Parts: sequence; structure tokens; C-alpha cells
Amino acid sequence: MIQRFIELGEGYSDIYELVELARTNSHRVHRLLLLHTTKNELPVVSPVVVLKTAGEGNLQPLYVCREGIPDKEPSVKRLQLFEEVSEELSLPIIPLEVKPSSDFNEVELYYNHIIGILRLNHLIPPMQ
Repeated sequence: MIQRFIELGEGYSDIYELVELARTNSHRVHRLLLLHTTKNELPVVSPVVVLKTAGEGNLQPLYVCREGIPDKEPSVKRLQLFEEVSEELSLPIIPLEVKPSSDFNEVELYYNHIIGILRLNHLIPPMQ
């Protein structure tokens, strides 16, 4: 199985798309994650919607709004939307503390690192 992050944007208006994606694919949602990190000395979060593979497909998409939502303060509404989807789908939001993507030379390396963490914690299936 191939797991791949699909970045929607940094979260200002993209969170609405992420939430709608979860709602319209409610039968495929596997997990809801909230990645906490510190970027430029400010705490930020990255909401992630992990979907199940489509039919006999071999791709498990992880949709993300990377590091664009401040942790608390004015972003409360955006985080509230993600929490509402969690309640609607009866799926808990799993929080994880991770390194910022700026610690990596390429965003793809960052995503590979996160996929490794998710596999080790049995949050997504292992490679087959």
C-alpha cells in the first residue's frame, strides 16, 4: 500500500475544503489527525484527513493543510470546523507532536518522516 500526503494549502480557506472532503467521503475516512508543531517560534497545527483506499486501489491518501493554522487564538473557528467533523463522523481527533517541515530540506522528506511515525504508531497500515 502506498500512502501519500496531498497538500491542500496552508489552512486559511483550505480548511473548508478539507472539512468538506471528509464529509463527502465519510464512508472512507480512516482517521482524523492534528499535527502540532512550532513554526517560526509560533505554535501551529496541521489537520489531516486519512482516507481508506478507493476500491481495489493501492493508494491511501492523507489530505493535509500544512502548518497554516495557529494553535489557538484567532483560528478557533477553523479548528472548531475540524472538531465538528470529528463529532459528525464519530471519530476522535488524534493529536501528535511533530517536527516542523522547515527542519527538512524538502517537503517530501517531511511527509515521509510523518508517514513513518504514523506507521510506527499503527495509525496507518504498514507497507505491504
